[in-house]
Amino acid sequence: MENLIALLIAAPLLGAAVLLCGGRRLDAVGHWIGTLLAGLSFVFGALLFADMLGKAADHRTVTQHLFSWIPVSGFQADVTFRLDQLSMTFVLLITGVGSLIHLYSVGYMEHDERRRRFFGYLNLFLAAMLLLVLADNYLLLYVGWEGVGLASYLLIGFWQHKPSAATAAKKAFLVNRVGDMGLSIAIMLMFTTFGTFAFGPVFADVSGTGEGKLTAIALMLLLAACGKSAQVPLQSWLGDAMEGPTPVSALIHAATMVTAGVYLIVRSGAVFNAAPDAQLVVTVVGAVTLLFGAIVGCAKDDIKKALAGSTMSQIGYMVLAAGLGPIGYVFAIMHLVTHGFFKAGLFLGAGSVMHGMNDEVDMRKYGGLRKYMPVTFVTFGLGYLAIIGFPGLSGFFSKDKIIEAAFAKGGTEGWILGGAALLGAAITAYYMTRVMIMTFFGEKRWQPDEHGHEPHPHESPKSMTIPMIVLAFGSVFAGGLFSFGDRFLHWLEPVTGHQEGHPPVSAAVVTGATLVVLLVGAGIAYVQYGRRPVPVVAPRGSLLTRAARRDLLQDDFNHVVLVRGGEHLTRSLVYMDHTVVDGVVNGTAASVGGLSGRLRRLQNGYARSYAVSMFGGAAVLVALTLLMRAV
Repeated sequence: MENLIALLIAAPLLGAAVLLCGGRRLDAVGHWIGTLLAGLSFVFGALLFADMLGKAADHRTVTQHLFSWIPVSGFQADVTFRLDQLSMTFVLLITGVGSLIHLYSVGYMEHDERRRRFFGYLNLFLAAMLLLVLADNYLLLYVGWEGVGLASYLLIGFWQHKPSAATAAKKAFLVNRVGDMGLSIAIMLMFTTFGTFAFGPVFADVSGTGEGKLTAIALMLLLAACGKSAQVPLQSWLGDAMEGPTPVSALIHAATMVTAGVYLIVRSGAVFNAAPDAQLVVTVVGAVTLLFGAIVGCAKDDIKKALAGSTMSQIGYMVLAAGLGPIGYVFAIMHLVTHGFFKAGLFLGAGSVMHGMNDEVDMRKYGGLRKYMPVTFVTFGLGYLAIIGFPGLSGFFSKDKIIEAAFAKGGTEGWILGGAALLGAAITAYYMTRVMIMTFFGEKRWQPDEHGHEPHPHESPKSMTIPMIVLAFGSVFAGGLFSFGDRFLHWLEPVTGHQEGHPPVSAAVVTGATLVVLLVGAGIAYVQYGRRPVPVVAPRGSLLTRAARRDLLQDDFNHVVLVRGGEHLTRSLVYMDHTVVDGVVNGTAASVGGLSGRLRRLQNGYARSYAVSMFGGAAVLVALTLLMRAV
């Protein structure tokens, strides 16, 4: 059965090759080829999952060796795949949600002339992400890591005729390159420290390695995770990535690219467990990002960018949990899975709204859409309840566990992290209630577009609504299914390990506090947007609101510190090059040229000049000889 592991990657990779190389003859059926091969990968994953369930918990890890990639003495790199409970969780999430997004894209991209190429990019993305989570060593993981970056660049900039989309793709590519440098440095440090970059030997030798080296490796891994998972300080690309088609937003923001950083941290848990200083930095990054993203989401009128801020915040919860070590690893992955369901559903719901509103993204020009789009309203509403942590839905089970684990950290650190997580829950309820009210409730506010076309809201075709319904079921039931009898904990514990935390307050108190802040956040949003008319033109707002509309000035910071700093550094280097380096080279050349010009005058072709030179030379030799004798 383990022979199917390679087929998980081969199916979407074959789809990408066929669709991107097959030419226009496949335009009529290309979208179905891409969807079929994505679904086939999910079928392979389901078969492997069923086979894994039939084995004992400690014997569920299987590997498949394909070939030796770099068979060099002292530097052995193999193409080997590793399927265990952690990678299986990602396989099912990636292929399952990815297949639904493929099906949704059939209707969403129906009128796009380049639809075949779009599905080729989607298949390439799935193949790269599967390679990332199935790799058995860090070097092979790096190949998948870079493949995900390439595919995301192609998908975000798919509508490259729009300057904003081309710019967003380039921005995502460049920011992620910063994080990728962290991963490459971490792999180099691993090889010099352990003599290998395979998971097994690295994790086995951690206990005998100095904490300083492990901290350096862990911090570089964290830098890589910050790039892919859009965590502070490498978060600036995520909002701009909304320029891509909505299925791309759902794919990147829900189940694949932004979760890669969380996977990297949890997979490298043995390294982080032995580097407590690095673990502390991880928790700080997660706590800061979950508040950063939530605040940004509160001020966005673009429905997709509001959800992008939400993604940044929810990934922050996962990173915070991963930084807690064995207390939080399982809960980080559990929230990652539940988030994959409700966030994919929310993005696809946003795309459905745009589909019925002539691609309008400004929520201030929506209103009252529940009457016109009932299926979208219900599925989006269930995703909304799940993400805010409404009791009984998936987000309630996964997010509450992270908050409990944060308090269980103990001491001042535990109270700070737990308080940040609680505050984030309140802000989440606020901005998501705001999105829900502005989109589906109140009076209609839509207006004719620039071409004078009046929007006529309508429900999306079944190819779009069926995936939304399936994801809505996951939003409702996934968390309870995982939590019942601690099923998910027992499933992942053999790989990630688990340590029971002891929060300073009971779990019931944490749950009660979470529900209180949820109601407070949702209530404030209802008062501001549900009981008052929503103006079509956004008011000026407070200083914080204006800053949040500009992503808390993250692009301004990057421009001042990085762009201008880079310009000044470049100018300084150019000045040094011209003045010092070129000055030395040009000065040497000028000196040699001047000296040679003067020496050339002695060779003038006159016999008398040569006679004088000979006489002078002879006189010098006679004088030196007499001087030597005298001495």
